[in-house]
Amino acid sequence: MLNQRYGIASLSLAVLMLSTSQVFAGAFALREQSAAFQGLSFAGYGTAASSISTMFWNPATITAHDGLNVESVNSFIIPRGDVNTDSVTLQQAIPGMGVVDIPLDIIPNAATGSVGDVGVAAWLPGTYGTYQYSPELYVGFSVNAPFGLSTKPNIISAGQIYARSSKVLSVNATPMVGYKINEMVSVAVGLQAQYFQVRLKSATGVMTTSPTVELRGEDHLGFGGTAGLLLTPFEGTQIGVGYRSPIRHDLDGQLKVGSSSQNINADLVLPEQVNVSIQQEVTPELRVMGTFEWTNWSRFGSFNVYNQSGIPIPQAALGFQYSDGYFLSFGAEYDFHQHVEGLTVRAGLGYEWSPISEKDRNIRLPDTDRLWVSGGFSYQHNENLALDLGYSHLFAESDDINIGPGHPAYNGVVTYKGDVDAAVDIISLGLRYKF
Repeated sequence: MLNQRYGIASLSLAVLMLSTSQVFAGAFALREQSAAFQGLSFAGYGTAASSISTMFWNPATITAHDGLNVESVNSFIIPRGDVNTDSVTLQQAIPGMGVVDIPLDIIPNAATGSVGDVGVAAWLPGTYGTYQYSPELYVGFSVNAPFGLSTKPNIISAGQIYARSSKVLSVNATPMVGYKINEMVSVAVGLQAQYFQVRLKSATGVMTTSPTVELRGEDHLGFGGTAGLLLTPFEGTQIGVGYRSPIRHDLDGQLKVGSSSQNINADLVLPEQVNVSIQQEVTPELRVMGTFEWTNWSRFGSFNVYNQSGIPIPQAALGFQYSDGYFLSFGAEYDFHQHVEGLTVRAGLGYEWSPISEKDRNIRLPDTDRLWVSGGFSYQHNENLALDLGYSHLFAESDDINIGPGHPAYNGVVTYKGDVDAAVDIISLGLRYKF
């Protein structure tokens, strides 16, 4: 019913989307890098705290920790993303009638199954370390996965031509150095070195027997930077500003269509991020916090996939048309040391404006705006060892998926209409040790 040209076009677009997470941090970025700040909906994550995981967003916070410190964070992400199909039509040329829309459910052996829950549970680790080299000079190191996760629709579904499965993996190592200018001002810079891998599958056509189209690509190392500023204008007041730069990846791999394959190359740039955080001490036990975050997803504008001769695949010249992503959160934490020594409890609310809307929402990445509701606690077992636990529930807005003319994923043949109803639960556990 559909030839290989449309299968290649569909998957070539998919490498642009890298659509693997569902509703975590706007598009396929991952915010779950801290157990302590998970419990605050990440409010104040760029200010100095007991957790050194703040260095992910603002490396200048390493100057708040003397001696040698290490921290391990493990987040467990449990998504639910039900994609309901309303209609699927196939544009077909019929002699004497021209091009007409044929409903998929009247075509024998067409894949009309429900797309269903596309979410895939995942484990996300992170590791941090800091060392005070001198009274003014500090060094730090972190290993994280800033982008990734996966989605997997029903393999035999009405939307299989646009998505069968998606997987993305990133590993980011960031050494950094911070300098405490005085008690009011600290600065820091770091170097990001990132590995990136993507595997995307779709179908060549709408039939239940349609072969699979698979793209595999990886870049062993892409580089970027990070920088931060930490201000303490008054006692008990902190203002943090953090920056994570864009990272360019040159993906090499294969595009497989049924039993045939060809080598491909694709360049992409992952977006930069700027965040501003504030922390205010209300009493010696009570602190309130806030964060605003901007991510430049609008740089995902156009993209080409090249064959081994360096010639672009014509159907791959497609645009993302993403918008910028925004996140705003507020939270508070309270030390219950008078009742339970070493116990701190916290809670937070956040709201995220997704960079993806109906104009570019896809089955692979049915991302929508969402509300974060979080809570958690820390327990300082002794002067060296501490535990952090955070939990968030994300209430995602239900919204439509309309893949047709004008949509960046549209292959010119199959129109898809549906909607998504999603939610996410996240549990994060952190262990901190000071030598």
